[in-house]
This record gives sequence, structure tokens and C-alpha cells, in this order.
Amino acid sequence: MFLGRSQKLGVLGKVPLFSGLSQRHLGVIARHADEVKLDRGKVLATQGQHGLEFLVIVDGSVRVERDGKVIARLGAGDFFGVMSLIDGKPRTATVIAEKPVSLLVIHRRVFGHLLDAIPGLQNKILVSLCERLRQADARLASVN
Repeated sequence: MFLGRSQKLGVLGKVPLFSGLSQRHLGVIARHADEVKLDRGKVLATQGQHGLEFLVIVDGSVRVERDGKVIARLGAGDFFGVMSLIDGKPRTATVIAEKPVSLLVIHRRVFGHLLDAIPGLQNKILVSLCERLRQADARLASVN
């Protein structure tokens, strides 16, 4: 399945990170997002390597591992890869396709432009990262 422009807009509009953005701004993102399809078992991101892209899951599912331990599972509408693009540090986890997966990929060189060009996107990313940090804190607290 290759997505047309309107389908990309629909997918992007369902991603919490992009909710509330105008159709025009979603269109800007859609123009810069490449569709990629990968088979089950494919490694999408590797812990310790520098990230070159931001990825949105269109269809399928992935597992997120840190030091070989599964820490999360992600599906349609979820995204990953943003921290490494923002701070330039290596990826904190490995992401592996559990089923065949379709992704929208936004490369590093475009990501920075989108942050500057789309009002409110930087704030949405900050809020999303805070939510993930709170979830991680809650998991740690429940272990102790």
C-alpha cells in the first residue's frame, strides 16, 4: 500500500504529536515524509547509534528494546526517533518490526526545518517527551 497525499494527511492527523495542526501544516509534513515498508524482524533503529530520522508507524507493530529487554511495544500512530534528532546523541533503544510495518520517515535535515516552520510543533514534541518521561518514572516507581 503506497499512500497518496490525502492518505498521508489522514495518517499524520491521527498521530497525537500532530493533532491540532492545520491541514496546511500537515501537508508540509506529508510532502517531506517518505513511505517505507519493512518486513518482520527488520531492525529500524539501533541502541547506541546516531539517529538520522523520525519515524511514524502507519501500519504494523514494533517492539522497543533496551539492553536486550523489551520495554515497549508501538503500533499505528505511534512514533519514535525524536530524541536523537533533537539532542544529537545516540539512540537509547533498539526498535524491531514484530510484524511487517509501514512507516512515514522524516529525515534529520527536514526535521529541523519542520520544527522552525510549523508553529506549536516544538511545544508538542516537548509535551510528548514529558509524557514519556513520566511513564518511565511511573514504571521505575512500580518496580521499587
